[in-house]
Amino acid sequence: MTPRALAREQTMREIVRIGREQLATVGPAELSLRAVARELGVVSSAVYRYVASRDELLTLLIVDAYDELGDEVDAAVGTGSPRTRLLRIAEAVRTWAVREPSRYALIFGTPVPGYAAPRDQTVDPGTRVVVALVALIEEAYVAGQVADPGGSLPRTVRSDLDAIRREYGLAMPATLLARGFAVWTGIFGAVSFDVFDQYGPDTITDRSALLRVQVGLLADALGLD
Repeated sequence: MTPRALAREQTMREIVRIGREQLATVGPAELSLRAVARELGVVSSAVYRYVASRDELLTLLIVDAYDELGDEVDAAVGTGSPRTRLLRIAEAVRTWAVREPSRYALIFGTPVPGYAAPRDQTVDPGTRVVVALVALIEEAYVAGQVADPGGSLPRTVRSDLDAIRREYGLAMPATLLARGFAVWTGIFGAVSFDVFDQYGPDTITDRSALLRVQVGLLADALGLD
């Protein structure tokens, strides 16, 4: 990279760092490029050469959060039984979310009024965890470690799930993929209850232990060995 490109990359990293700090103090709706400029020690017009708007800054922060979460999940999965790897995914999500509550809230909390995330920039990083979950279930199905649960699905649901199966080339039946969706939403529901303190301050004294129980129940429902 040229010195100019390196300088631009460093400035972009600083903008994202400052944006993260703003998220933790004022929230996503109050992000301010003027405040970013003040922190950088430059005039506001200089920041606009890097980030054109508050929405563009939000997108940078969303992609940054998704990528960091995805990296930590990928690093945690490792090898072992499907049940063990499923627990590692869930624990990696919770560990990151508890450490980064404002960034977790940005991507899984209340939508920012007036902001629409650009799909071409956010879909791929935003689906990394669910893709990892589906890959785990697919591997287990192909290896004979989880069976087709059978049963029927509403026509519209089956149609949607079959479209996903074709897109990703999945061998697992739609009925098993439906259970995979329940595992996905169950993990993030449990983590959200924890991060947003929906349990209340005195209800659950060991939330990491509770998550292990919850993931075990999800693994049972999925039919993992």
